Amino acid sequence: MKFVLFFAVAIAAPQFSYSAPTGDSSEELNVVPILKYDNVHGPGGNRNVEVETGNGIVLSRSYSFDSGAQIQAGQYSYTAPGGAPVVVKFVANEFGYQPESDYLPVAPAFPHPIPQFVLDQIAFAAQQDADSDSEED
Repeated sequence: MKFVLFFAVAIAAPQFSYSAPTGDSSEELNVVPILKYDNVHGPGGNRNVEVETGNGIVLSRSYSFDSGAQIQAGQYSYTAPGGAPVVVKFVANEFGYQPESDYLPVAPAFPHPIPQFVLDQIAFAAQQDADSDSEED
């Protein structure tokens, strides 16, 4: 009985297929050539990677280790659809991914100054936390 049920489910399951493009169809494949690819390995697992593509994308990245943690730093650039050049510099370390670019959104400035009594309350709460942490040790 279980075999018949399994067989019925297997036949009723949708059948998917995929055909890779052959290249001779009427649709052109958009192939972007790699103009430059350098991957230089250094001592201690450090390495530098540089890539440049035929559509104007340029990537430069270095990998290093600090106290066992991997650090990546570099930049990439490309041309935006409007024709403007975009450059993004970045660092990825124990504090996360930190990009810098004129094209990244920036949060608006805080609309008004923080009152002193609020700052005093924040400092008081931080002192209480520090005091309770020292009592636990």
